[in-house]
Amino acid sequence: MNDQQLHRNTGLDLVRATEAAALAAARWMGMGPRREAELTAGAALAQTLDTLEFDGQIVIGEEGRLGTLAALPSGRAVGTRRGVAVDVLADAIDGRRLLARGRTGAVAVAAVATRGSMWSPGPALYMEKLVVNRHVAPALVPECLTAPAAWTLGLIARATGKAVRDLVIFVLERPRHGDLIAEIRAAGSRVMLADDGDIAGAVLAASPDGPVDALMGVGGAAEGLTAACAVRSLGGAMLARLAPQSIDERDAILEAGLDLRRVMRCSDLVNSQQIFFVATGITDGPLLQGVRFNGDRAMTNSLVLRSETRTRRQIIAEHLLEEE
Repeated sequence: MNDQQLHRNTGLDLVRATEAAALAAARWMGMGPRREAELTAGAALAQTLDTLEFDGQIVIGEEGRLGTLAALPSGRAVGTRRGVAVDVLADAIDGRRLLARGRTGAVAVAAVATRGSMWSPGPALYMEKLVVNRHVAPALVPECLTAPAAWTLGLIARATGKAVRDLVIFVLERPRHGDLIAEIRAAGSRVMLADDGDIAGAVLAASPDGPVDALMGVGGAAEGLTAACAVRSLGGAMLARLAPQSIDERDAILEAGLDLRRVMRCSDLVNSQQIFFVATGITDGPLLQGVRFNGDRAMTNSLVLRSETRTRRQIIAEHLLEEE
C-alpha cells in the first residue's frame, strides 16, 4: 500500500470537481431521463479531476450500472500523474432518477484514498448495506446483517438511547425491499424512503447529528464503496455483503472467486486513514442544498470530509458562469 502522505488540502481541491459536475448536471433538473445530463456532468467531473495534482486511478466506474460507456470507467487514469498515487471513486450524479424528476437529494460525489487501499468488487453491481453513526458503531456486529430487522433496530435503539419508535431508517424504495420495509414498520420504527441516492443516505446515517439513524437495504456496489469512505471519515460503521440481483451477476461473482457470504466492514472496503470524501448538492436535499442559478452566477453547497482528522466542512461557493 502507498505510504505517501496526501496533502491536507486534497479535499478542497477535490471539491472543485464535484462542483463542476453539479453545475453541469443541475441544468437538466426535471427534464426527464436525459443521456445528455450524464454526458455533460461526467465530462465536467473528469476534466476537473485531470487537473488535480495526484496520480489517480478509478477503482470502479459506472459502466456496469449505466450499461454504456462512462466518462470515468474502471481503471481510467485521472489527475496530472505527478503527485501521490491514489485510488479514486467518482459519480457525477448520485440520484439520476431524482435529477430527472426534479426531486430532492441528487448529489455529485468523489472520494480518494492512498493507492491500493480500496477493495474492488470486480463484476459485482450490488451489495447489501447497513450504516450507522459513531454512537452505534461500537455495538455493531456482523450478525446485524443477517438478523431480523427488529433485532438490529433494538440494538441501534439501545446504543443511541432512543426508543425503537423514534428511529428513522433510510431505505431505497425498490420492490426488493418490500419485506424489509414491512419488518421495520412492524417493529415500530419510521422509514425514510428514497427513489435513489444511497450515498447521500449513508452520509446522513453516519452523521451523529443527522435526521437518519441507519441505512438498510441493497444498493449499488460502487455506491457502497464510496459510502464507506464517507462513513470512515465520519467515524461511523458499515457492514456490507455482495447481493447479486441476477443469475448472470451471481455467476460472474463466483467465477471471480468472491465470497457471497462474507460480511465486510468499512476497513475491508477502504483500508486507509488517508481518505477524503466530497459531495456537492445538485438538487435540494436533507444533506445539501442544490445549485442556485442567478444570471451570470451560481451558488453551490458542498461537504468535505477528511478521515485522518475527522474534519467535516460545509462550503458555500459562488461561481462566475462562462458565457454560452
